[in-house]
Amino acid sequence: MDVYGLIGNPVGHSLSPPMHEAGYEALGLDARYVTFEPPADAGAEAIEAAETLGVDGLNVTIPFKQDVLDAVDPAPLAERIGAVNTVDFTGGTPTGYNTDAVGAVRALDHHDVSLSGTAVVVGAGGAGRAVAFGLADEGLSVRIANRTESKADALADEVPDASGHGLDSLSDLLANADILVNCTSVGMEEDKTPVPADALHSDLAVLDAVYTPIETRLLQDAAAAGATTVDGAWMLLYQGVEAFERWTGEDAPVDRMDGRLREHL
Repeated sequence: MDVYGLIGNPVGHSLSPPMHEAGYEALGLDARYVTFEPPADAGAEAIEAAETLGVDGLNVTIPFKQDVLDAVDPAPLAERIGAVNTVDFTGGTPTGYNTDAVGAVRALDHHDVSLSGTAVVVGAGGAGRAVAFGLADEGLSVRIANRTESKADALADEVPDASGHGLDSLSDLLANADILVNCTSVGMEEDKTPVPADALHSDLAVLDAVYTPIETRLLQDAAAAGATTVDGAWMLLYQGVEAFERWTGEDAPVDRMDGRLREHL
């Protein structure tokens, strides 16, 4: 039996187990997905323990995405982002990947969004870093808007063809933008949006990384403006699909994994 799993603290809320298990069931794989909750300061030790136990692959979530970098051989994109969310143990040395970037790209592509032009990324934290690098690698010009403008500037200095801005620049930035991605948590706890509704327009594709609720205020405003909307569950799905395919070498049964994920939202 192949064993995959997730390390995080906490992990009880994670939707990864049912999503991955649905994939194993659909393909008839002899595999299981389990969760581990090591102490918050033991990320690197958890990677070493998993390798010793013969675990085949791990997803990594808060607070360990940066901590495990020193315990793996990071792939180039993960090294540039500075965070690992997927570890593959099958090649000898544990290799670390960041599938959040690919998750956003594949979520947009699934909705037939053209990955060209200009993208505005709201937020310069972990998700914002991953998405900014992912979109830049697709050839888009990236505009990063953050509450603390200096953090947006610092990230933009690392990302090719990017610039940093404060949130007060969003209306101007979005006027000629093609893609908007919200990488903040705004909209998760309250019926709020980080983006002025009157800045949205029908030529935009809007991805909100928040997936609870599934239809955020931002997505409601975007739909009202005639924009293409992509809910956060698609990004969650495709970062998991990318890990699934890397670990198993099989094409993921995306529809089955998506169905199981949405059952648990």
